[in-house]
Amino acid sequence: MADDDFVDLDLPDPPAMDIPEDSTFDQASIDALFGDANADIQQKSGLRAVIESRVVSHGRLPMLEVVCERMVRSFATSMRNLTSDAIEVSLEDIASVRFGDFMNRVPLPSMLAVFRVPAWQDYGLVAVEANLIYAVVDALLGGRKGAAPRKIEGRGFTTIETTLVSKMIELVLREFSTAFEPIAPITMEMERIETSPRFAAIAGPTNVASAATFAVDMDGRGGNFTILLPFATLEPVRGKLSQRFMGEKLGGDTTWRDHMRTEILRTEVELCAVLGERDMRLADVHSLKVGQTIAFDVTPDDPFEVSCGGVPLARAQIGRQRNHVAIGIVETFAKGSPK
Repeated sequence: MADDDFVDLDLPDPPAMDIPEDSTFDQASIDALFGDANADIQQKSGLRAVIESRVVSHGRLPMLEVVCERMVRSFATSMRNLTSDAIEVSLEDIASVRFGDFMNRVPLPSMLAVFRVPAWQDYGLVAVEANLIYAVVDALLGGRKGAAPRKIEGRGFTTIETTLVSKMIELVLREFSTAFEPIAPITMEMERIETSPRFAAIAGPTNVASAATFAVDMDGRGGNFTILLPFATLEPVRGKLSQRFMGEKLGGDTTWRDHMRTEILRTEVELCAVLGERDMRLADVHSLKVGQTIAFDVTPDDPFEVSCGGVPLARAQIGRQRNHVAIGIVETFAKGSPK
């Protein structure tokens, strides 16, 4: 068949669409024809919007940044002693995240070390990425400097790799504890190492945590690790971490406070020494006369109560010093109340 030859096929005409001449398409008709991309997205409101919101509102913790900066310098020195390589450690970022979002973004495979802070009775997490894991193993086993370690995909970490990386994690916890000493003397104890985020859950998915990410470079090889501390763990030292600088005293100028303290200490108060008490009828009290003696069931050696403004302060014994009646304190009451 030549190129100029055509075959005339007798095909039926396509059916005509019955569209009214005055018909118009509005947005509802277009959405019904092509589908509304936003139809399945429901606007969340109320308590559900607050709970499922990805925006984390929190107060800044300036002193936590200072702790991390102190940890950078000390951890770099410890890693040089461990690997005998030139180690560069830097603080990449400190952010507040929800625990569930952080665990979902952890690149796998990774090592997740769960540690405990006995002083705070709570837990924290150290997440070590695969690049840093292979770099540490390569450095500790005498790998060639400057060469990137080979990654073996599709398998879990061996016992040897876990043991070697655990040495680095113990250094992280030790140096991080040391960096916290100016704020609170604590110790961080590693409990276990997990490779699945499901087995390393130390908080609820919506709980807010502070994540400090550090970068480690060892002659061109290395990676990142992150220390995750839930806000519930930091609650015992939350006030100190909120300070802007070390040793900050809340309340501003202390001049008025010192002046008030001085004046209070100079204030004269009246002490009342109750030598004895006895219950009497109102008729007997009414019939009291001058010179009448009232007997008490106490002896001079029995201790009596000393109070101020009706508040018991101490127990004392009566005596004499330089022709003056005196009392000697025998026992004091804690917080102004008798034991």
